[in-house]
Amino acid sequence: MQHTARSQAAPAPRTGVWLVGARGSVATTAVAGAAALAAGLAAPTGCVTESPDFADAGLTPFAGLVFGGHDVVATPLVERAAALVRDGVLPAGLAEAVRPALEAAEREVRDGSASAGEPQYTTARRLAADITAFRERHGLDRVVVVNVSSTEPLPAPDPAFLSLPELDKALAASGTLLPASSLYAYAAFHAGCAFVNFTPSTGAALPALEELAHLRGVPHAGRDGKTGETLVKSALAPMFTQRALRLRSWSGTNLLGGGDGATLADPAAARSKTESKQRSLEDTVGHPVEGHVHIDNVPEMGEWKTAWDHISFEGFLGVRMSLQFTWQGCDSALAAPLVLDLVRLAALAHTRGESGALPALGFFFKDPAASTEHNLTLQYGTLTRWAAGAPVREAAEQPAREVAR
Repeated sequence: MQHTARSQAAPAPRTGVWLVGARGSVATTAVAGAAALAAGLAAPTGCVTESPDFADAGLTPFAGLVFGGHDVVATPLVERAAALVRDGVLPAGLAEAVRPALEAAEREVRDGSASAGEPQYTTARRLAADITAFRERHGLDRVVVVNVSSTEPLPAPDPAFLSLPELDKALAASGTLLPASSLYAYAAFHAGCAFVNFTPSTGAALPALEELAHLRGVPHAGRDGKTGETLVKSALAPMFTQRALRLRSWSGTNLLGGGDGATLADPAAARSKTESKQRSLEDTVGHPVEGHVHIDNVPEMGEWKTAWDHISFEGFLGVRMSLQFTWQGCDSALAAPLVLDLVRLAALAHTRGESGALPALGFFFKDPAASTEHNLTLQYGTLTRWAAGAPVREAAEQPAREVAR
């Protein structure tokens, strides 16, 4: 009797997505969008990882993403999705079509508030326990923690000088040492999870947390998702250097509403974002550039944002010229597909056994970890080579670049 061997495909991986700020607009759009993609209700427009360059990377399918998270607000995801429909962010009827997915994610949202007087070490352990329980409850291969919460002011005093043992000891004492975004990174690493910081907040950008990520064998990426004005800068600024044109000034005004507008109305919270925007520009062109980015809160704009930019440059024989552009977009619709991309890529890195900062994912960020490259085209080339399995050197291993000051 002859038997025919039949190969069985390995089961598709299932990845948990633990969203810090799980009931916010970006998180809600990501949950609804993933459900729509998994059900074939929408095309993956805006999802970089759905392009042919990533077809053989072995990424988690959208249907294999399971959502949960922490938040400090109580508005359920279904209600938030309905508001996003009214604001024109989600298509009419989509919120109801993916209601079961929103309700399933809502059941996995936990309170992220810190108890009064609770040492941060205790808070971190509680947060990590929530993430671990989520992974075990759903039998997930791994979990990626993504920070999509409100932007924080830059921390003071700066705890960057602490080694990991000193940090553990300090957190066990009463009081607050780490900003919330860094505490979530600390909790994610202790839970054995990858961490993505989509905000300008500090997150994992501390030496002690880099040490912890390597110790626990988990990767991280960040920071500050590149979705609008800076996306245009990272594509446009290299044009000036490649054509040997002297960029003299670049000034911009950003108008936005919603939660981001309200948060960034605080100069302390806006500082990290404006600094990362300027740093990415000057790193690209290799010299200081005059001008500033202004961020104005216009509540009436809701989920939408507008950037007006004026650029002056110098050409042959010192002739002065200028360029202006206007960028209008919906922040949640721009950010959500990138969150899904980053989850799939961070999970891939974790599967491969990579740990610490992931410079190859700098394509997605204004202030990329372990990388000083901001040229969008070069970043994309690095990303696709990494996805295909090529190693990427971290910034510390890369040749130093001369920057005129």
